[in-house]
Amino acid sequence: MKNIVILGSTGSIGTSTLDVISRFPDELQVVGLAAGSNDQAMEDQIRTFKPEVVALSCQDAANRLRSRIGSTSTEILDGEQGLCTVASLSKGDLVISSIVGGAGLKPTLSAIQSGRQVALANKEPMVMAGRLMQQEALKHGVKIFPIDSEHSAIFQSMEGHRKVDIRRIVLTASGGPFWDWPIHDLGHVTPEQALQHPNWKMGAKITTDSATLMNKGLEVIEARWLFDIPPDQITVVIHRESIIHSLVEYCDGSVIAQLGHPDMRTPISYALKYPERLPLNPPLLDLGKIGKFTFYPTDSEKFPCLQLAYDALAGADGLPATLNAANEVAVQAFLNHQIAFLDIPRVIQETMNAYSATPLSSIEDVLEVDQWARRTATEMMKTCSSAPI
Repeated sequence: MKNIVILGSTGSIGTSTLDVISRFPDELQVVGLAAGSNDQAMEDQIRTFKPEVVALSCQDAANRLRSRIGSTSTEILDGEQGLCTVASLSKGDLVISSIVGGAGLKPTLSAIQSGRQVALANKEPMVMAGRLMQQEALKHGVKIFPIDSEHSAIFQSMEGHRKVDIRRIVLTASGGPFWDWPIHDLGHVTPEQALQHPNWKMGAKITTDSATLMNKGLEVIEARWLFDIPPDQITVVIHRESIIHSLVEYCDGSVIAQLGHPDMRTPISYALKYPERLPLNPPLLDLGKIGKFTFYPTDSEKFPCLQLAYDALAGADGLPATLNAANEVAVQAFLNHQIAFLDIPRVIQETMNAYSATPLSSIEDVLEVDQWARRTATEMMKTCSSAPI
C-alpha cells in the first residue's frame, strides 16, 4: 500500500488524482490533503477518503470545516504552516504537489526537506527556485517526478536512454483558444473567451496561461531544471491536437515521443505508481480516426509571453521568479476584468525591466523577489493604456 499526500486536493489535478486513487483502493490510500479555501469540497473529500490530517490555507475556511465535520479522526490544520505540516507527514510515501501559483513553493520544499518523494504538477516551485529546489532534493535523496503532461512525456521518452545523447527536447503546445485569431482581435478578448480551452479542462489561471502561451514559457523554465537541460536545447512547437505530449530528439536523429488522449489521469497515474503503470483502460487511441497531426512554429509577436520566459532564463537568477509573480498578478487582474488581455505580457515585461539583480542563495531570497515583483506589477497595472474589459 502506497500512502499519498495531495497538496491542492480540491483543484483540477487534485480531484483527478483522487479519482485515480479511488479506482485502486488496494494499492493507494490518502493520508493527507491540503487546499486553499474550498471547505465544502474538502469536507466531501474527508468523508470519502478519511485522511489522517488535512489543511486549508484560509483560517476562516478551516474553522467552518471544523464546525461542520463533527466527530472525525481527521485532524484539521490551517495556514501556511498547516500546509507544510501536511506536506511533510512521515507516513506519506509520495506528495502530489498541485497548489496553483507561488503558494506551492514552501509546502513543496517542506516535503523535499522531510525526505518525501514528490510528484510535481505545479510549475511555479521549479520556475521560482529551480536550482535551489534541485539542490535540496539532492541533499535529501528525493526524486522529483513530473506530472505535467509535457514533462511526463519527456520523462517517459528519456527512460532507458542516456542524457548525454539528448540533442534537444521539444515541448508541444495546443496554442490555446486564440491561436487562429488575428492579432488585432486579441485586444478585445474577454476572460470568458480565454477560459474556453479547446482540448483540456483546467483551472482558470492555468487556462489563461495557455491562452497567452505563458503556460509553455513556464514549462520551458521547469524543464530546464527538472531535466538539467540548457535552455538552447529546449524548443516549443504548436500541436493543435494535443495527442503528442512532447518529444525528445537524440544525437543520432532518433525522435521519441509520448502520445495519448488529453487526460491528466495518465501522467498522474504514472507518477503515483512509477515504474509500474496502472490499468486505467481509457479508450484506444485511434490514429486512423485522428487522421493527421499538425504542427506550427510559435508566434512571438502574437504571443510574447513565451519569449519572456526564455529572456528570464537568460538573465539574472531572480528573473524567473519575477516573471512568475508578475504573471500571477496580471492574470488575476485580467480575470477580474481590471486589465485587458494584451496588458498581461506588458505588465510582465515592465516588471522584469524594473528588476535589479540580487543573489539568490536561499528560499527566503526567492520569496523576497516574489513579493517585490507582486508589488511592482500591481503598480505597473495602474498605467495600463488598454481599457479594462
